[in-house]
Amino acid sequence: MKGMILIMDGLGDRPLKDLNNMTPLQAANTPNMDKMAEKGINGLMDSIKPGIIPGSDTAHISILGYDPYVVYTGRGPFEASGVGLNIIPGDIAFRCNFSTADDNKIITDRRAGRIREGTKEIIDELNTMVIEGYEDVKIIFKESTGHRAVLVLRATGNKPLSDAVTDADPKKEGKIPKIVLPTDDTEEAKRTADLLNKIVNKSYEMIKNHPVNQEREKNNEPPANIIIPRGAGAVPEVESIDDKYNLKSACIAETGLIMGIGRFAGMDIIEVDGATGGVDTNLENIADTIISHATGDKYNFLLINIDGADEAGHDGNLQEKLEFIEKVDEVLIKRLLEIEDSYIILTADHSTPISAMDHTADPVPMIISGPEVRVDDVKKFSEIEAYKGGLCRIRGSDVMNILMDLMNNSTKFGA
Repeated sequence: MKGMILIMDGLGDRPLKDLNNMTPLQAANTPNMDKMAEKGINGLMDSIKPGIIPGSDTAHISILGYDPYVVYTGRGPFEASGVGLNIIPGDIAFRCNFSTADDNKIITDRRAGRIREGTKEIIDELNTMVIEGYEDVKIIFKESTGHRAVLVLRATGNKPLSDAVTDADPKKEGKIPKIVLPTDDTEEAKRTADLLNKIVNKSYEMIKNHPVNQEREKNNEPPANIIIPRGAGAVPEVESIDDKYNLKSACIAETGLIMGIGRFAGMDIIEVDGATGGVDTNLENIADTIISHATGDKYNFLLINIDGADEAGHDGNLQEKLEFIEKVDEVLIKRLLEIEDSYIILTADHSTPISAMDHTADPVPMIISGPEVRVDDVKKFSEIEAYKGGLCRIRGSDVMNILMDLMNNSTKFGA
């Protein structure tokens, strides 16, 4: 048997007055998701555990059956791996944003207008960066999707670096980048924090007048004139998911972060043309890619991540979230219902409520559909209906075990 987990990033939400106290998922027109709910078993999931606000990274790690409290060193290494950088032990990696800063380095747009083009040219300039006093550190930048980027610091001498540093991201517009601080008293951490502060300032000097940014300003678009790093992490060691569960697996994702998690787990990475990680992503191409590999012979497990609902949630854009949910239902879920002899799990990694504009610990709905599933009485896919389902309330760490059992891919514990 085959199986797939389709994660709609940030799908979960909270009741809104503008929707007569319904969530966006409740209010959306989702006949195909509802059909899947009616044919499957439903429940709620805490991707890590109740009350813990998950990141997309830690949530996916948990859902794939790894302990995030053991495996997770920080977001940076997963982002770096996801964009194809060959990171090695000793490297310190960071997730970055292309952001917009004014003349006083006050951040006016954390995502530089969700820039889509020109980032490679900006990165090419940043990759010439050398910081005085840190000539023994190789500074490696790489663009990811949209406003996202990666920074890797590689010590080439005998002075190691540390991931025990804080973020530069102020998290909100109207503030200057945070001063990066060491989180322990080691010389490595102090040195790394000092270097990062210099990199942030140097990035502004190097790219504020870049031709790409000059053109954006002419078009009244926010320039991507500063790099803001966060999510420091050292390179983790992760057991292959294929070895862990006796699978042949692949990951279909839009963002470097999820691709990176897939790579660390030993999964093949299948990229999709037009997959932007936003509400403008090409769902038709994603659907074609999923169907092609779900019905082929090469893989028996797929991890799929679609990010648009999370983007809309972070932006507080209710209409975009509603429309994206409905588009996923019509373009993608409708086609997945045609797949036979396969188990499909539809869920989210976390909630990103419109009202909060950030991740919350609210549990997310889940459907498992496929042969011989114990169908319950739930007939609509939503956070509110899911709690009535036969799965009850589970944790992300339960998901792979449940799926492996359904796929007849588990071994008995005991005599």
